[in-house]
Amino acid sequence: MPLPESFLQELKARCDLAEIAANYVSLKRSGRNLVGLCPFHSEKSPSFNIYPENGSFYCFGCGTGGDVITFIRRIENLDYMEAVRFLAQRAGLQVPEAQVDDGMAKLRARILEINRETARFFYSVLNSDAGREGREYFNRRELKQETVRHFGLGYSPASRFALVDMLEKKGYTQNEMILANVAFKSRSGRAVDRFFGRVMFPIIDLRGNVVAFGGRTLGDDKPKYLNTSETPVFNKGNLLFALNFAKNCNSERLILCEGYMDVIALHQAGFQEAVATLGTSLTAPQARLMARYAKEIVVCYDSDEPGQKAASRAIPILRDAGLVVRVLTVTGGKDPDEYIKTNGPIKFKQLLDACGNDVEYRLQKAKQGRNLQIPEQRVEYLNAAASVLATLENRIEQEVYAGRLAQEAGIATATVMNQISAYSKRNRKKQMKKQFQAVQQQAAGLRDRVNPEKAGNLRAAVAEEALIAHLLKFPESSEKIAAILPPEKFITSFNRRVYAVIVGRITKGNAVGLADLSEEFTMDEISSVSRILAAQDGITLTWPDVLEYINIISQENDKLTISRAESVRAEEIEDYLKKLRQQKK
Repeated sequence: MPLPESFLQELKARCDLAEIAANYVSLKRSGRNLVGLCPFHSEKSPSFNIYPENGSFYCFGCGTGGDVITFIRRIENLDYMEAVRFLAQRAGLQVPEAQVDDGMAKLRARILEINRETARFFYSVLNSDAGREGREYFNRRELKQETVRHFGLGYSPASRFALVDMLEKKGYTQNEMILANVAFKSRSGRAVDRFFGRVMFPIIDLRGNVVAFGGRTLGDDKPKYLNTSETPVFNKGNLLFALNFAKNCNSERLILCEGYMDVIALHQAGFQEAVATLGTSLTAPQARLMARYAKEIVVCYDSDEPGQKAASRAIPILRDAGLVVRVLTVTGGKDPDEYIKTNGPIKFKQLLDACGNDVEYRLQKAKQGRNLQIPEQRVEYLNAAASVLATLENRIEQEVYAGRLAQEAGIATATVMNQISAYSKRNRKKQMKKQFQAVQQQAAGLRDRVNPEKAGNLRAAVAEEALIAHLLKFPESSEKIAAILPPEKFITSFNRRVYAVIVGRITKGNAVGLADLSEEFTMDEISSVSRILAAQDGITLTWPDVLEYINIISQENDKLTISRAESVRAEEIEDYLKKLRQQKK
């Protein structure tokens, strides 16, 4: 059953979108609205807009939009009911759970319970006779017992059914275990433990829930590291290992590592601001997540070639998230864990404090393998370096490094700056072309995944959107409009559904706003409605305008009716000719 209307209206009244969004985004006033850098994609110019008048937000850069519930769903990675509970708790409201029948919320809750029981099971096995191999591994890695306990580390027994049997005794079904990805279905149809004979690393989200696991084999099994696949509670591109601990350090710096053991070793050595990606390359959402808790990131990847390539890929992603980036190159050891074991925490801190920024790191990489005494290689280096400096937005920063390059190569600073400007101009042209194409496609409806019919019915779709925005602003006019234009007259099916829901709610005497529509539409669909509102912001339709849009939709509807009729007649003629040919035979 849906939530009571009275509860939703109270929740809406107590949860101001601008106030809540300000906890995640730095906002500035722009006329009646608020703007800031979008928290849902990387950008340098603010295109994220909040419209206090109707309680909606929309980003003109990535097309994400919605209401306060949608905002919390996206920023906290929650489903609808979890977002409602999140906001209700913040507002001091009690969710009327007895009237809620949310299957997905119940499933997510069951999976979180399974994960919690699984983590406890792996930890208990590690500390039993069956966990001897796991304990020996952690001892070899010089982990203290308090560190093992702090991270909830464990061991999955070699038996293929130990976890499944334990969970079944606790009342969980095999299907729930498979959905949680702690088990998989064998050929016989029975659930089998996904992790066995591995040391286990629980992955905990920012609310303290165990959402996934990473397991490292102690033998020759492949893969060496096995991680939970995506589930209803886990998306590996949106989380970071140990951020649940690191966020409490009150430090403006985070240390980004490659692996779980590096992070654990750093925490044990006193560097509790260390985090790691979850077995994949760094993603933009992870970078934006870090930007919520830090201003500076020290990239501390392995010193081998794959580690250095991963560092080079991470730098632009972190910069795009507005973070200051420094790169720590570990000397005398392959990874931070090995370095600390060999040299101790004090030496590592000295290395950490002395590490250069990402520009110096990239310039060093550009120089690597080139002999500057050879003119051709000196030119290659200067071109590569100028290309690096062209990615910097700060002109002063460019000139400082250009002066250093010029001195190193024995040429004029102006020459280096001219080359940087040429690369910058080329980069801007590429970016502008890309943005222009995106705007063109969006304007033509070619990129509208929610309403794909818009591209073929642009005139009607624009008129439909204008009427939808008008109804959301002035619901009192719905009776007059619906009497002339019933929902079935709309050309595009998505706009037809939105229009029908709005008219239906108004007819029942219910409120209409994005928050009131959130339960009936997906987040992408709500983004589309938010785009419609953003496009009509500041525009008020007169009654003649409304009639003109109704007339456009009616005319297009008539054309389609005639076209369909002609199509039917053409099919009838074809059928008649087929029959004649058959009779002739």
